[in-house]
Amino acid sequence: MSDELDQAAALEELERTIALANRRRPEMQFTGACYNCEESVDKGFFCCPECCEDFQRIERAKQQRRVA
Repeated sequence: MSDELDQAAALEELERTIALANRRRPEMQFTGACYNCEESVDKGFFCCPECCEDFQRIERAKQQRRVA
């Protein structure tokens, strides 16, 4: 028969498994191209801070249109 500590550990493991299964997956994947202007990049998602800002502005506008 398991004691309270074993039951607590099992519950913790179950909760961790459920949390991992329900976590948000990253939406952006590295493609080697800027997500805004499609210029080649070696790392990251954008070629410059301005492209990142433009992309975020466009995404916020898309979300606002979906809500309204």
